[in-house]
Amino acid sequence: MKTEFVLLIIVIFSRNCFGKKTRWCTVSEPEQRKCAELAKALVTVLPPAAVSAFARLSCIRAYSTADCINKIRANRADAVTLNAGEVYTAVKQFGLTAVAKEIYSDGGCVLAVAVVKNSSLDVRSLQGRRSCHAGARWTAGWSLPLGFLLSRNYLPWAEEQPLTQAVSDFFSASCVPGAAATAPNLCTLCQGQKSYIRQRNFHCETSHNEPFYNSLGALRCLKTGKGDVAFVDHIALDSIEDLEKEDYRLLCTDGSRAYLSEFRRCNLGRGPGGGVVTRFNYRKVARKFLLAAQMAFGRRGRDRQRFQLFESGSYGSSDLLFRDATEKLAVLPDDKDISQVLGLDYVALLKGLGHEGSSLEDSVIRWCCISNAEQRKCEDWALSIKSDPLVCVRASSMSNCIEKIKANEVDAVSLDATHAFIAGKCGLVPVVAEYYGETCIPAEGGTKGAAHFESDVFPPVYAVAVVRRSSRSVLFGNMAGRRSCHGHMYSPAGWLMPARHNLSSQHNSSNNCDPSKVYSEVFWKGCLPGLQGDLCKVCIGGNVEPGTKRCADNHNERYYGNLGAIRCLVGDPSGKSYGDVAFLEHHNLDDNIQSLGPSGWAEGWLPLDFELLCQDGRRAPLSQWESCHLGAIPPNVVMTRPVLTARVYDFLMKSQETLAVHPEEFNLFESHQYGESDLLFKDATQCLVHTSHLDYRTILGEEFYRTVEAVFNCTQSDILEFCAQDVCTIF
Repeated sequence: MKTEFVLLIIVIFSRNCFGKKTRWCTVSEPEQRKCAELAKALVTVLPPAAVSAFARLSCIRAYSTADCINKIRANRADAVTLNAGEVYTAVKQFGLTAVAKEIYSDGGCVLAVAVVKNSSLDVRSLQGRRSCHAGARWTAGWSLPLGFLLSRNYLPWAEEQPLTQAVSDFFSASCVPGAAATAPNLCTLCQGQKSYIRQRNFHCETSHNEPFYNSLGALRCLKTGKGDVAFVDHIALDSIEDLEKEDYRLLCTDGSRAYLSEFRRCNLGRGPGGGVVTRFNYRKVARKFLLAAQMAFGRRGRDRQRFQLFESGSYGSSDLLFRDATEKLAVLPDDKDISQVLGLDYVALLKGLGHEGSSLEDSVIRWCCISNAEQRKCEDWALSIKSDPLVCVRASSMSNCIEKIKANEVDAVSLDATHAFIAGKCGLVPVVAEYYGETCIPAEGGTKGAAHFESDVFPPVYAVAVVRRSSRSVLFGNMAGRRSCHGHMYSPAGWLMPARHNLSSQHNSSNNCDPSKVYSEVFWKGCLPGLQGDLCKVCIGGNVEPGTKRCADNHNERYYGNLGAIRCLVGDPSGKSYGDVAFLEHHNLDDNIQSLGPSGWAEGWLPLDFELLCQDGRRAPLSQWESCHLGAIPPNVVMTRPVLTARVYDFLMKSQETLAVHPEEFNLFESHQYGESDLLFKDATQCLVHTSHLDYRTILGEEFYRTVEAVFNCTQSDILEFCAQDVCTIF
């Protein structure tokens, strides 16, 4: 086995490595000593081929991680381990590259937690308190907690001020190691040595010489009574002695507090762990060095008796060179973009917090549109408002909108309840919900007629099955071999709800919980925009855009949505290509039918020509949807990235207020003049109500949430798979 190890090390260094040396950057005397011991151990255990490459491992002393980044850029050092927030800065602003990620015992990410002494503090009462942070731009010590506070609008942040100023105004005093150069007012609680000599000044620096540096230092800041709250990662909680744990609590997002052991449910978000960076032209050597060091001295290293890569206690400190909690280093391939390394959600959060500086994107709201008709309405919206600039960005479907929001290509969109579930699983958060009641209730403290509305109850819409009155034989239980019309893929009324009912006595839908497969088995053919195969054969495409594909998952397919399902039921203008049953929402049903004639689609059809199919086998007039339906559906929800919640909400409220003055000029909740229905928002919407204080599960309701969750547990979904790639795991 020893021979195999030596041969493997020789193979690792056999290409383009000879004569190279690695210069590791250290930020304290203990780290310097550990680095020196690593250098000695490498000489002892590596074979001659590797020794010639790395026997001269040298340790370059710096006064902070920022100094390390500068030294690596200037070719005066080669590599350093950084917090994920610093990794992003090193890559995006200083041109370095990430070559490895730390993987911990309970997964590949960290949870941000807010720790307090056992007191009456909660996450909503932090203003004016003293705060301890692991580090500036750090994942758990800065970005995730600030992202949460901004998403709930607890932390005011005016557009014209730097985020550091907003944080300084929010807390009465802080220690944020690394903030000294840009925001010294965030360093008042720090304890590091002060000196006019740069190399000897450790006050508020990202160095172990600052007592309150990193997550352990932030906890020390709290323990010593200097701060009231410490923002750290969950790994640091293990450093608190068992006898002391009762003295501390975690602050949860719902305003409650929890024991330290409950960090999995009580945290402020999750993000990537630390990583190793180097210069781009040094990346291959750095990877081989890390592989060799890990094979020799990692958790399962052959020579870990001689040296332990992930242990620092013997040097009188912790987390030296690497995090002590590291189980292994995942060495990254060349083709990994920083968004893939750190995750789309995290990168979008950092951009939202201004980690790349200000840009034009910071002053506009980018709304997602999925068709020509939506684009036209969105552009009219942009011309009609006097609030922040609105930019209308095209996507191919609601699912594509979710992808674009995660990728920071667009900011917000109104999603139906099923897509809101998907968006929530993808890390997006609610801003407002569409309200379908008769009267909108002004927010507490607001004036009658104001733009800000709130409600604890969200009037639903209902899923219904509509047939032509003349089709007397179409009933629940005998739909086998019929032609079906569905609003669109994943739509609650067109895709989710119908499969829960007995469509055909010949097919037991309970044997298959994937709605698409149920419909493929029951119906001869149909139109389910967004799918493929027989359930696209009734679709007709569109004449609004050259090259529009049939069965597209947007309004460019003329049978898309609620109005599209009615068109599908009556057939195209020639009377052909029609379905026998349409699954859609009850709202605006009469208006959609009456629009068929004036639009030139189909003359002579009236609401009396259609009936509802009831679950008990009856038929009923369209007006009886309250007693004859397939289930209640939660409202559409506007979703965005967490850090943008307050900005999107303010934009929507300004729009709502501006447009209410002259509704005859432009109405956000009317769409028929664009030849469609439910563009951007449902036409049944009376107003938009504030929901950013709620999570998406609360808005959807437990019954609907469990229904969708059960379906997606056994249904393949490209969009959920896309989102799952971006979510790190906590076991």
